[in-house]
Amino acid sequence: MSDLLERLRTGLPAEALITDPDVTASYAHDMASFCEAGTPAVVVLPRTVEQVQHVMRTATALRVPVVPQGARTGLSGAANASDGCIVLSLVKMDRILEISPVDRIAVVEPGVINAVLSRAVNEHGLYYPPDPSSWETCTIGGNIGTASGGLCCVKYGVTAEYVLGLDVVLADGRLLTTGRRTAKGVAGYDLTRLFVGSEGSLGIVVKAVLALKPQPPQQLVLAAEFPSAAAACDAVCRIMERGHTPSLLELMDRTTVRAVNELASMGLPETTEALLLCAFDTPDPAADLAAVGALCTAAGATEVVPADNPAESELLLQARRMSLTALETVKSATMIDDVCVPRSRLGAMLEGTAAIAEEYGLTIGVCSHAGDGNTHPVVCFDHTDPDESRRARESFDAIMALGLELGGTITGEHGVGVLKKEWLARELGETGIELQRGIKAAFDPLGLLNPGKLF
Repeated sequence: MSDLLERLRTGLPAEALITDPDVTASYAHDMASFCEAGTPAVVVLPRTVEQVQHVMRTATALRVPVVPQGARTGLSGAANASDGCIVLSLVKMDRILEISPVDRIAVVEPGVINAVLSRAVNEHGLYYPPDPSSWETCTIGGNIGTASGGLCCVKYGVTAEYVLGLDVVLADGRLLTTGRRTAKGVAGYDLTRLFVGSEGSLGIVVKAVLALKPQPPQQLVLAAEFPSAAAACDAVCRIMERGHTPSLLELMDRTTVRAVNELASMGLPETTEALLLCAFDTPDPAADLAAVGALCTAAGATEVVPADNPAESELLLQARRMSLTALETVKSATMIDDVCVPRSRLGAMLEGTAAIAEEYGLTIGVCSHAGDGNTHPVVCFDHTDPDESRRARESFDAIMALGLELGGTITGEHGVGVLKKEWLARELGETGIELQRGIKAAFDPLGLLNPGKLF
């Protein structure tokens, strides 16, 4: 320990090192339940690339594991510390280095907050689409590490589709530049895409070149009430089948709607079994909403209410963004699943989840990025009750098994981390895992980067 600190101090300012156990303990884990976390030896908060390189050279020399972190808003334990590790928090590297309206790119450090970047590019008439629910606090580096998504994915796609290039500090301290800042480029293997979603297991992202889009018109939102989740999912299928491209297509079940009302008195309709929110940011959103409203009615909607203006639309979106926070108030703890299925199987996924909730005697609320089949079943339980905690964990696994049975994936945007390691092996199979481990070994032969995550 003394040798580690002595070597780190030779290349870092005093304020970049945290050794107080009471403080380092606060960096031990992210927001996931049921994920083990160790005790870090030290927390380092670098401000420069050179400082990150110094940390990695020191770690390699002493064979000390390194756990990279952003804002720790993750939900899979991917940022959890291991015993005796260096926690490398990138939150102080928070500069927006460049915004180019001509090239339609932004160049940023990993600690930049998603919402800060979004507002900065808006001032140039540009738009950075990925918007996780935690966008006011999560960092771009964390978004890249977990390949996060958000509400706009149905039209604009996920983080991976906006990362053009990266600067990455490798395990031995070398600096690797991948990708490009051009609109096109296919030179060599796509190492950039390999790092996106790697959860800090292959290298430390210290700079990112991000693609931007022209800022679209303000979107308008439609809310449709349904007598069942199946009817709402039928409406989703009709909307997508007819070729509509909504900027947002979100679903909240009855449990979620009631939790949001209880938390914030939003006035959402508690008589509904499922609330579908659909938005368009087209030149004539009212016409698009009218067409979608007719499809919702045909699918069995009991009420279809289009917003009259952007202010009303934003109020509905705030209700959706509040869903996870609201469900956290139902019981003392939550487990947030992240299963993505083909859109055509969305109804079966929600019906199956409801059956699992009944089987295990638990409250499970579901909010969903319905337009891309990404569901977030939230298991609510009393963490002080051992039996209820056991049932919560078992129901979580049952939900993931259901997703795979329906042709889906165990994670659409939250990542694998510690929480879903066993399930990743089931999804990828023996050959897939073997190849993934080979890639890991090529970048990190000593196994120092975020050990114990993914597989």
